[in-house]
Amino acid sequence: MSRHGHLDLDTAERPLVLIWELTQACALACDHCRADARPQRHPDELSTPEGKRLLEAAGEFGDGQLVVLSGGDPLVRADVAELVSYGTDLGLRMTITPSGTRSLTRARIDELVDAGLRRMAVSLDGATADAHDAFRGEEGSFEETIRAIEDARAAGVPIQVNTTVCRATVDELPGIRRLLRELGVVMWSVFFLVPIGRGRLLEPINPETADAVMSWLHEVNESEPFGLKTTEAPQYRRVSLERQRAERVDGGKGDDERGRDDGLRRRSGIVAGDGFAFVSHTGEVYPSGFLPKSAGNVREQPITDLYRDSPLFRSLRDRDRLEGKCGACPYRTVCGGSRSRANAYFDDPLASDPLCPFVPEGYDGPLPWDESSAPAPSSSSSSSGVPPQFTAPDAD
Repeated sequence: MSRHGHLDLDTAERPLVLIWELTQACALACDHCRADARPQRHPDELSTPEGKRLLEAAGEFGDGQLVVLSGGDPLVRADVAELVSYGTDLGLRMTITPSGTRSLTRARIDELVDAGLRRMAVSLDGATADAHDAFRGEEGSFEETIRAIEDARAAGVPIQVNTTVCRATVDELPGIRRLLRELGVVMWSVFFLVPIGRGRLLEPINPETADAVMSWLHEVNESEPFGLKTTEAPQYRRVSLERQRAERVDGGKGDDERGRDDGLRRRSGIVAGDGFAFVSHTGEVYPSGFLPKSAGNVREQPITDLYRDSPLFRSLRDRDRLEGKCGACPYRTVCGGSRSRANAYFDDPLASDPLCPFVPEGYDGPLPWDESSAPAPSSSSSSSGVPPQFTAPDAD
C-alpha cells in the first residue's frame, strides 16, 4: 500500500469516501462519462433541504467524514457553496470535482474557499490541449482546466488531478506526470476504465498492460512530490507488494524481513461498497458510481443504515464471498479486485475482475477473459517484459 493509505479505518462502520452526485447535468460530453451526462438537470434531484439532511446523516459516520460533491458538473447547481458551508459546519471534510468549463471561475473558487472547501479535483486526460480536448469533447477544456488549477492554487486550495486510463489515453500518462509536477498538485488519482455509460464505447487496455502501468505508477508514487492513488484498480496493491518484495530481495533481505505473511493478511485500501459509497443525484445509494446497483434511497433510509446494514454492502465487505480467481487469490484481502468492473462485465459484483492477469497458483477454474468480451492478456510482449501497449519511460 502506498504511503498515502489508511490502515485504521473500520470500513464496516464508515466509508473512507462518500460521494454525492449533486447532478448529472454538464456542458461537456466526455468520451468516458459514467453518468452519460446531459446539459439539463433532472427534475428529481435531491433538493437543498434534502441535501442538508443527507449531510447531517453523513456526520453520523463520525468526525471528519470525507464528502465529495460530484456530477455531472456540480457547479451547475447554485447551492453548492451553501452545501459546502453546511457540511463544514457539521465537521465534514468537503471537497468537490467540478468540470473544466468556463463556469469554474476564480470567483466561484473563492466562494467555495470561503465556505470551507478542503480540496478540489479536476480531470486531465491528456498532456496537451489536443489530446485532452479530443477526449473531453470540448475545445478549450484543457486551457480552462489549467487555468482553474492555477486559480485554485492561488486561492490556497489543494488540487487533485483525476486521469482516465484506457487505450486512447495510456500513452499520455508520462506527459501528464511531468505536467502535474510543474503544476504543483497534491494528488494524482489514476482511474482505470470501467465500461459503463459512454465508457462502453472506449477500448480498455489489456490486463498485462494494466500491470505494466501499475508497476510504473509504483515508481511514480515513490519518486514524485505529489501523492498517488488508483481508482477501480485495487490490483495496484498486489503489484506494489510484488515490487517491494523484489526490491528487498535485490537488497539481500530474507523472507522474514520481507514480512510476506503480514503483507497478505493486512487489510488495506478500499473497493466499491467497502470503504466507498455513492449517493446518486436522485438519492439512490450505490457501492460506487461505477456499480449502479441500489441498496436503497436516502429519502427513505439514512445513509448510515444503508452503508452498514444493506445486504449488498455487507456482501462486498466479505472477501470470502468473492468468486472465480479473485475468490481463490491470496491477495484478496489487500486487493479484492474491482467490484465495479466485475459487475460491468458479468452483472455480478462478486465475480472476478477481468483487468487483473494474476492467476493464483493451483487455480484451475474459469478465467474472466474466457467468459466475456473482456480484453485477454497479450500473447506477446517486448523484450523488457512490458506489453507493447505501454512502454514505461525512464524516470525524468
